[in-house]
Amino acid sequence: MGQMIEFQRPDGQTAKGYLAEAANPVGAVVVIQEWWGLNDQIRGVAQRFASAGFTALVPDLYRGQSTVEAEEAHHLMTGLNFGDAASQDIAGAVQALKARQIGSGKVGITGYCMGGALTVLATTMVPEADAAVVWYGLPPLEYVDASKIQAPLMAHWATQDVFFDIANVDAFDIKLQEAGVNYEPHRYLAHHAFANETAQGPTRLPATQYDAAWAQTAWDRTMRFFGGKLG
Repeated sequence: MGQMIEFQRPDGQTAKGYLAEAANPVGAVVVIQEWWGLNDQIRGVAQRFASAGFTALVPDLYRGQSTVEAEEAHHLMTGLNFGDAASQDIAGAVQALKARQIGSGKVGITGYCMGGALTVLATTMVPEADAAVVWYGLPPLEYVDASKIQAPLMAHWATQDVFFDIANVDAFDIKLQEAGVNYEPHRYLAHHAFANETAQGPTRLPATQYDAAWAQTAWDRTMRFFGGKLG
């Protein structure tokens, strides 16, 4: 099972995160939460990475807060300083995993929804990262300096996503292509949060829908990608 640990941010402040350790690690990944916070679902994602051979660290971006209510999640997300989260919390998590010399010593970043948007930002702000995988999340394009993205990047987009419009993804793809980024995008005929197994049934947020088949396809692609880049 995983445990909460403390790690240093580049600015010297202390942050916390959930660490799931792999038995025979290939490498490590920083996993970034959805807008719900550091909840059981994202801990489960970290455990799944650990079971697949990647020690995973989930930074606690909301400092102990999480929610199941969309309105409160929106409030927590809008209160988050994305630049600080990417350049400090996520960078600190990458550096903490690097310092542990896990497996190959290489560290990737991945995130879902809000965490996907933060993953994109982190690729421009955390040069130590060795690879990144984005799951259906995108910051405003004016904040993406594609010339700073050095790590290879994979992305999983949902064509029916009402939170992150596919037209913005089109513009993002062009921006990365023009900057010569090593970028592998995939698109799925699916809704937002298609890889989140809790996005189903009567309690799910409207406009989100889990899709087991596409989730497995995207996971398999992610495993091949991280295995090649971090192994």
